[in-house]
Amino acid sequence: MLVTLEGLDGSGKTTVWESLQDRFPDAVFTREPTDDSWYGDAVYRSIEDDDADPLAELFLYTADHAAHLSRVIEPALERGDLVLSDRYSDSRFAYQGATLAAADGHDLDDPLEYVVDIHRPFSIDPELTIYLDLDSETAAERAGTTNKFERAAYLESVRENYERLIERDPDRFVRVDATQSPDAVLEDVSDALAAAAEAFE
Repeated sequence: MLVTLEGLDGSGKTTVWESLQDRFPDAVFTREPTDDSWYGDAVYRSIEDDDADPLAELFLYTADHAAHLSRVIEPALERGDLVLSDRYSDSRFAYQGATLAAADGHDLDDPLEYVVDIHRPFSIDPELTIYLDLDSETAAERAGTTNKFERAAYLESVRENYERLIERDPDRFVRVDATQSPDAVLEDVSDALAAAAEAFE
């Protein structure tokens, strides 16, 4: 079963992901962008570059996703493992969709759908996506606005894209209130995972 954690920067995804490793020691824990490949290295370099072309950046992320699928996700699922990913394709749809919408020189009718269509032929849909819901102002404050993706106005566009994704696939998403205490968030996520695992069996 493939389970993904999604949400704005500052929503607490990575903290939850790290905490779940003690509760699910036999699961495969992974993340996007990857941090163990040259594809991921290229993505992280683009994140730090305020002048990176958004279309070029999208395809760096997409290459990293494709490699992640073939190297980690697909082999783990073939073994029957539980896979928990900190960010996955929905992050690409929400974030790069927002980036392309704000960019000059890229005339796309619906940037989010453009990004989704690129992934559709080869990506794998998660069985469950846990969305840590947080308003953009709080997210930017928590994240510290350390890079171009952590500004409140931009994060509001990202949040709107996440809402579109949830609306189109409501059975896959479970919304968790990320304004709660970290312990409460972790318990809600654990409950969602347990329910999904039972249904999956």
